[in-house]
Amino acid sequence: MKAHVLAHDQQPSSFSFTPENMVVVEDILSRYPKGFQRSAVMPLLDLVQRQTAAEGKNAEPPYGGWIPQAAMDEIARIIDVSPIKVYEVATFYSMYNLRPVGVHHVQCCTTTPCWLRGSSKIVEACEKHMGIKVGQTTKDGVFTLSEVECLGACVNAPAVQINDDYFEDLTAETMTEVLRLLENNIDPKVGPQVHRHASAPEGGATVLKDAEPKTQKTSSKKS
Repeated sequence: MKAHVLAHDQQPSSFSFTPENMVVVEDILSRYPKGFQRSAVMPLLDLVQRQTAAEGKNAEPPYGGWIPQAAMDEIARIIDVSPIKVYEVATFYSMYNLRPVGVHHVQCCTTTPCWLRGSSKIVEACEKHMGIKVGQTTKDGVFTLSEVECLGACVNAPAVQINDDYFEDLTAETMTEVLRLLENNIDPKVGPQVHRHASAPEGGATVLKDAEPKTQKTSSKKS
């Protein structure tokens, strides 16, 4: 589950958006009416996380996106609210990481639908391949393993989110293969890991097979 305790020994003393991201900040703020810039808190938190992820790729060891306290304070300054208002949002949503994570943040859904479809085996496969437990990060900084609540892909359970990508209809074997590919800097196939299009039935359509295609009706005008 998400750790709400800040990693005090890893906190930078300051944070600032890159010049490129300041352009994005201005664009985000422009989406909200004057006086309502506080509504930009969520996309700004996401922008921080993406900036730290980009910076982390070149670090040694590398790390993924996270949100330092200094960044939350900077957001509070930009949108003119007290810092606690930003902290409240950042600590509530699991998509915001409050401490450094691996380059690939593996988030395993273990809510009821995924559990019924074998999510425990997916977690076990991840722990075995990575050599870590849920809540830990590999020493090389490549992976962090987390347990999360519903990812909203119940019909394709079990599902795992890795950074921005979803991997669905997983087995222990296909989960391990996804991890192997990521280790070797190869992009694995996202979405269902079986012969299924999106959330369609695996065997194809089961209803309305004989439905006639709709034809466009033409109206005749009386002369």
